[in-house]
Amino acid sequence: MKDLGYLAQDISILHRKYYKDTRESFKELGLNPTAACVLLTVHEYPQVNQNQVAKSLVIDKGLTTREVNKLQSLDYLVKVAGSGKAQLLTLTKTGEAVVDQVQTIRRSWWQARFDETGIDAQSPLIPAIEAAVASIIDD
Repeated sequence: MKDLGYLAQDISILHRKYYKDTRESFKELGLNPTAACVLLTVHEYPQVNQNQVAKSLVIDKGLTTREVNKLQSLDYLVKVAGSGKAQLLTLTKTGEAVVDQVQTIRRSWWQARFDETGIDAQSPLIPAIEAAVASIIDD
């Protein structure tokens, strides 16, 4: 049995390869892979705030701010007043239109990896990774 300590390294390799392989596709949309993740998070959780985005993606607040500013400049999202001082993030029509393309890029990359290895969406690996991620985000 492989030492589970290598699992982090393996996941990191997948993460870096995904970013490397998808960078050009996202660039055509004016994005980088991190901005694409922010966009998808705002799509998945309408009216989320920047702190919630940072926490859900486990990225620092400064990076989140830079990516949100980039997405605003592309007219992909806007900040709207929430309760108190909170500013909520909402996708624009332009942002909503780009989400399908971003999802297709992401889905295609992962489908290719699964096809190469014989892993499918029913693999017990999927819920195990989801549970590990949920335990980190819910901290």
